[in-house]
Amino acid sequence: MKSSNLLLILILNAGFKVGGMARTWQVGAGTACPTIHEGIEQANPGDTLFIQPGIYREGNIEIAKKLAIQGIDWPVIDGENKTEILTITVDSVTIEGLRIQNVGTNYLKDQAGIRGVRVKHLLIRNNRLMNTFFGIYLEHCSDVIVAGNHIEGSAIDEVSSGNAIHAWYCKLIQIEANQVSGHRDGIYFEFVDSSQICENDSQQNLRYGLHFMFSNDDDYMQNRFELNGAGVAVMFSRRIVMRNNQFIENWGSASYGLLLKEIYDGWIYLNRFDQNTIGVYSEGSNRILFEENIIHRNGWGVKIAGGCADNLYRYNDFNLNTFDVTIPHNQPSITFQYNHWDQYQGYDLNHDGVGDVPFRPVKLYGYVVSRSPEAIVLLRSFLVDLLNYAEKVNPVATPLLVQDPTPLMHSKFKSPRP
Repeated sequence: MKSSNLLLILILNAGFKVGGMARTWQVGAGTACPTIHEGIEQANPGDTLFIQPGIYREGNIEIAKKLAIQGIDWPVIDGENKTEILTITVDSVTIEGLRIQNVGTNYLKDQAGIRGVRVKHLLIRNNRLMNTFFGIYLEHCSDVIVAGNHIEGSAIDEVSSGNAIHAWYCKLIQIEANQVSGHRDGIYFEFVDSSQICENDSQQNLRYGLHFMFSNDDDYMQNRFELNGAGVAVMFSRRIVMRNNQFIENWGSASYGLLLKEIYDGWIYLNRFDQNTIGVYSEGSNRILFEENIIHRNGWGVKIAGGCADNLYRYNDFNLNTFDVTIPHNQPSITFQYNHWDQYQGYDLNHDGVGDVPFRPVKLYGYVVSRSPEAIVLLRSFLVDLLNYAEKVNPVATPLLVQDPTPLMHSKFKSPRP
């Protein structure tokens, strides 16, 4: 009798363990789960769904269980331009290998290809999102990785388009190695703290390749922002690091490689600003260390507006810019040291690599154009050369305190296309 009871207990325990083990489910035509909705309904927390190749015309798919959803040979989930597609409302979900397309446009709901709502430990990796309103939308999330995704929109104007990757009230977010294009903003952060954006390629977005506000303690590394309508905007944030990024070919009357507005305690180094209307525009930014950057072939290399204090520019390369620096008036707390200026015509008698006379990067003509943009028609004229020379000999209008007392004689500049 005791042996029978023991055997029964062992059988029940074994059954419990088997029942509690994670299972895999095949989803697709000819399987027990022909639709993704049915696969999610039948699965238990911890299971994996393998989505077979095919087109799944489904939308408003809610994932409220801890699941891994893996596409096989890029199955297509088509929202038919009507709905949001995947909405994740539970922790520890993985979405990988899917092609998600045709998200419905909705100005009240901000519909997305993939949305995470108040979740942790979400992994969105190696997906293709095409023709999306918002691509990936995260709200009140933490510990999220968005990596290796290709997100392509077809935005026509800013009013009727969303962002490729949008994060709102999040923390500990990692946005890595994504390719984004064709949206209003490529990557958008608002109230996102302690996060990283690295190795992304953000091109041909209507407004900003990267746009973030009220987001503190974030790092931005090795990204490429190219051919975006207004470049990159960094606003109302503290303790940011921007390293090894490329800001390239952002042209237009309101385009910047990088716009800094009310930034406090930033470190911007080893970046490349190449062929932008304005390489760097800074307004109301304090305690910024700007070093070892390449500022090359821009209209304005650095344009500094009012309200900036305790900013140090050192070891930067200024090459082939129309105007290297523009500052509206004397700002003694803006310091330039050990920069290379291709327009410097000084000498180095002791051969220590540092010029013996200071360089004043603000030209009178640049000052005039900043006040009266129409004066740009006189660019490269004899009159402008005469004006700048007269100001150099007897400076009366340009800020006297804006100078680099230690200009470098040699450039570290390398090819504009690394």
